[in-house]
Amino acid sequence: MTNSAKPRARAADKRRRLATEAARVLHEQGVERTTLADIARAADVPVGNVYYYFKTKDELVLAALSEHSAHLDELTGRLDQLPDPHDRLKALIEAWISQRETAARYGCPTGTLAVELDKRADGILDTEAGTAIRRLLQWAEEQFRALGLPDPDDLALTLVSGYQGMSLLTNALRDPDIMTRQGAHLLRWLDSLKDTDPAA
Repeated sequence: MTNSAKPRARAADKRRRLATEAARVLHEQGVERTTLADIARAADVPVGNVYYYFKTKDELVLAALSEHSAHLDELTGRLDQLPDPHDRLKALIEAWISQRETAARYGCPTGTLAVELDKRADGILDTEAGTAIRRLLQWAEEQFRALGLPDPDDLALTLVSGYQGMSLLTNALRDPDIMTRQGAHLLRWLDSLKDTDPAA
């Protein structure tokens, strides 16, 4: 690595650390309660350096939303390795259930951010928060369509609504068992759809 490449690599690493920690801290504390200093401390970056990478807190929120989208893409990319769309959808639900302890403490990362950002007047960040949820809906719709089921867009809405609902209740009641029980209900619902699949 050349001398000029090293500072660029260090800068990219700091920016990535800040974005990663912003995603985590904003999920845990919420946008309004989180300061740039909180994120800088979590990323082990001097607070004065944050402004070199992100001029405003909103830019850090956008970076956090991009991190959540990247995590979703990583998850769906792994699920796409499974040959059967029914198995992909089941694995998605099982991934949600595995996050029940986090959901009980903080809720769904994108869902909670979307709700909080919707209260703001500018209407820019909340649109970005909705992007990740739309991507999940589109991915789920593709799976239902691949199964040959009617109304795949409605089925995707039912699935993602079920997830958001169980995340909200799990968080509000601080009860991870809700995620387990409702996740099992979604799995049974998914199996019942397979029984009506004309290609099955």
